[in-house]
Amino acid sequence: MAKDKNKLDSNKKPKFSAYWIYAIIVVGFLALNFLGSSSWGTSPKTTPSDFNNFLRKGEVEKVVIVNRREAKVFLTTDAKNLDKHKSKKGNSFLLAANNEPDYQFEFGDLQNFENQISKIKSEDGVRTQVIYDTESNVWGEILITLLPFALIIGVWIFIMRRMSGGGGGGAGGQIFNIGKSKAKLFDENIDVKTSFANVAGLEGAKEEVQEIVDFLKHPEKYTALGGKIPKGALLVGPPGTGKTLLAKAVAGEAKVPFFSLSGSDFVEMFVGVGASRVRDLFKQAAEKSPAIIFIDEIDAIGRARGKSNFSGSNDERENTLNQLLTEMDGFATNTNVIVIAATNRADVLDKALMRAGRFDRQIFVDLPDIRERKEIFDVHLKPLKKVENELDTEFMAKQTPGFSGADIANVCNEAALIAARKGSKAVGKQDFLDAVDRIVGGLEKKNKIITPDEKHAIAIHEAGHATVSWMLEHASPLVKVTIVPRGQSLGAAWYLPEERLIVRPDQMLDEMCATLGGRAAEKVIFNEISTGALSDLEKVTKQARAMVTIYGLNDKIGNLTYYDSSGQSEYNFNKPYSEQTGELIDQEISNIIEQQYQRAIALLELHKDKLIELGDVLLEKEVIFKDNLETIFGERPFGKKEETIVDPV
Repeated sequence: MAKDKNKLDSNKKPKFSAYWIYAIIVVGFLALNFLGSSSWGTSPKTTPSDFNNFLRKGEVEKVVIVNRREAKVFLTTDAKNLDKHKSKKGNSFLLAANNEPDYQFEFGDLQNFENQISKIKSEDGVRTQVIYDTESNVWGEILITLLPFALIIGVWIFIMRRMSGGGGGGAGGQIFNIGKSKAKLFDENIDVKTSFANVAGLEGAKEEVQEIVDFLKHPEKYTALGGKIPKGALLVGPPGTGKTLLAKAVAGEAKVPFFSLSGSDFVEMFVGVGASRVRDLFKQAAEKSPAIIFIDEIDAIGRARGKSNFSGSNDERENTLNQLLTEMDGFATNTNVIVIAATNRADVLDKALMRAGRFDRQIFVDLPDIRERKEIFDVHLKPLKKVENELDTEFMAKQTPGFSGADIANVCNEAALIAARKGSKAVGKQDFLDAVDRIVGGLEKKNKIITPDEKHAIAIHEAGHATVSWMLEHASPLVKVTIVPRGQSLGAAWYLPEERLIVRPDQMLDEMCATLGGRAAEKVIFNEISTGALSDLEKVTKQARAMVTIYGLNDKIGNLTYYDSSGQSEYNFNKPYSEQTGELIDQEISNIIEQQYQRAIALLELHKDKLIELGDVLLEKEVIFKDNLETIFGERPFGKKEETIVDPV
């Protein structure tokens, strides 16, 4: 405790700033400039008319004209003893000791001043001596000479410190260390709390990463069989799936130095800085080997070379990538350094970066399935104060299909905020359901001004979605429907989609038909359509285009796909098919959508009375659930067993 307290007290001490030294130097120069030419004794001031009087009376021994603009008056010995001069000399001892003048004043034109003195001397017979002198301030001249250079250098240092990481203390923040690596070092002496126990799901990814950590801890276990350490591992997956969290767990589990940085940390406006930082990073890692380097968002420097550089000029990013390739598997590669990188854009990475010998392993971190979502909920629910026996993680996992680990963490946090907003003492089941609705649909806007006709049209539109989905076998089962505006939508329907690994044409067509049920309901009831189906049309158009151009599910196009998994097609200006094929593709997409639209109209015409009844219930209650549909339509004709979570043995 005493050691921690001393450490805390030392951290509280104000840090010395170098700017104080600069301020003292500037003040010293200014002091020398203003005080260098003056002495401790200051001569009293007088006027030219008084000086003329002194001169006529013979009281002036000599006049020293300094720099052609100032006159210093020295009185005779008899004149100094006069009372009128004694009263004006406050520190006569200092003036006498320093041989300072008795009076001084500034005059205007030198020629006029000289003529005036000559006239008085000739008229009154005065023998006053006139002397010319030049005085200079050496320190002031030095200051004036050096000040512009000092100002330019100071501004340059300030800008460089700002651009290379701010005025903070790290190596990246100093102008002369701009080529140094910005990686943050974690070693066994730093308490990293994240471990593999904090990473729920991702069993396959954890197994591969744990093997790398185990190799660094016990290399003889693998080298005894002739195995070699892998050079690098690439974590690939959608955003929010836990790639960076997995790297943090590696930092917590590995008992070797762990260097962590982002791909953008190599990027700088100066030529050669990125490559210099790569060299310095691997040099530091080699000195502490065995070590691990983690580069987050490696696509910032690892994009395919020559694809985005249309100008033909030198590309600093490509130089940085070349240096990274050399360090990972070059002539003098240190095999005791492993590089782990993360990206969600593996399709744009350079092929040389992906070859064997560099990133030997690609670890796919996919969206969690229903079992993994349950484990993730168990992790994020631990710190929350919950209502006992009310939260069922299996139910929560079923309600969040397609959610990533980051989304689930956001749901738990949003549920706690909603419970606090209500004044609850604990987080309950309804708070989590509201949090899911908030994240999926947006914030409720109950005060939005909607006319009765618009509200009726919205109710019929959402009732159309619910009716068609209820009557189709492969459509996702309905959870609830609302006509309360949320986010940018005026109404919404929540479904519980099945988690399929493969999708058949009938399943895609049923989903498209259910999506078009809203516009079809407007056509059936009002005999006119509106702009409220924009998001529906966007969704079905993407689905139909995917059926025709990607998955090869169209008879006329055949078993062809125009999808490029390498991601290089985005740099091409030409389409991979002819104009005639393009017209056929457009026609087939239109045919698929129109067929499902007419199918939805036919279903709603068949159940028009129930559609109207459901719309009235929705107008009255604003929010309806699965039970309301069962009351109107009866049991769904296509009953399906709910998926259950089976814990692995």
